[in-house]
Amino acid sequence: MLHEIMVPDLAESTVEAIVATWLKKSGDIVEEGEVIIELDTDKVSLEVVTPVSGQIKEVNKNEGETVLVGELLGIVDDSVSQSIKPEKPDTKKGSNDTEVSATPVAKKIAEKGNIDLTKIKGSGPNGKITKNDLENKNDSKKTSILPNSSGPEEIIKLSRRRITIAKRLKEVQSDTVMTTTYNEVDLSSVISIRKKFQDQFIEKHGIKLGFMSFFVKASVNALQSFPHLNSELHQDELILKKYYDMGIAVATEEGLVVPVLREADKKSSAEIEKGVAELATKAREKKISLQELQGGTFSITNGGVFGSLMSTPLLNPPQVGILGMHKIQEKPIALDGEVVIRPVMMLAVTYDHRIIDGAMAVQFLVRIKNLLEDPYQLLIDA
Repeated sequence: MLHEIMVPDLAESTVEAIVATWLKKSGDIVEEGEVIIELDTDKVSLEVVTPVSGQIKEVNKNEGETVLVGELLGIVDDSVSQSIKPEKPDTKKGSNDTEVSATPVAKKIAEKGNIDLTKIKGSGPNGKITKNDLENKNDSKKTSILPNSSGPEEIIKLSRRRITIAKRLKEVQSDTVMTTTYNEVDLSSVISIRKKFQDQFIEKHGIKLGFMSFFVKASVNALQSFPHLNSELHQDELILKKYYDMGIAVATEEGLVVPVLREADKKSSAEIEKGVAELATKAREKKISLQELQGGTFSITNGGVFGSLMSTPLLNPPQVGILGMHKIQEKPIALDGEVVIRPVMMLAVTYDHRIIDGAMAVQFLVRIKNLLEDPYQLLIDA
């Protein structure tokens, strides 16, 4: 019997992917559950497995081709006898016959490029060698003198994911009407609370009381007051979300990803801090799953960790709003007729102006500002 291998459902708002690598070719024998294709999206790399044991009869999409959800990738014939037992997918012998832990894609690249895996340091879980380890080692960049140049110029080959990210960002700008409003927030009270309760918080919960729990709680509160910013536009209908799954932007080597903190409105400050830390670690260690990137209703991004004082965050479709945090900087401000020095952060909210008016967005951001400047009510359940 012939079995079709289809492009699976991807992350929300992602409908296409790029065929990164075929780990098997037409005529190869495969075992049920074996990874045979790797797809690249703007969010994650996705491994596609064969649902049955048999022989690959057709390869319908070549490496580098863009494919859509539900398209046919290839066909496996389960009537072919399994006369050849495939090599274990997670290990590969190096030139000195030492067992090396590597992903299936890394094995394939090593075979094509005649690369000795024993000389490669893996960055994956438990030191496993990944595709990125080989690309960085092998041929990710080169230096040359170009015509009409006055000196050396470095040429860096973009990864498929970076190309896909660039394409998605262009689509966001084309398909939405992004507008941003800004405001400053005095974080004196937040900093005072963290200083006063930090030791007690760590002793009780085993994690530091950071800034993110304040911003997540303030955002949820503001979204409950202004539900249009927690919505999705679908053709001529606006879907108001009655749940609060917060996307938390995380910078990784391959670009920005936005894992989702589920049911943020039901979480304590400690649960938010632990959840955000866990998602960030998984994203940076490339352990984040496709499910953990789906379904966010609103996002928060923090350029302040890199020193940004002010920026315009970009929407993460199909979401219609995103909050941008920035660096905390001491500034002179007027307070009760006097000039005082306070720790101030610039806040930014980018929103889809097709469905959210400027007045609503401004009030939403002011609500967040007021909650952060008087945050004790946010810590009732801390």
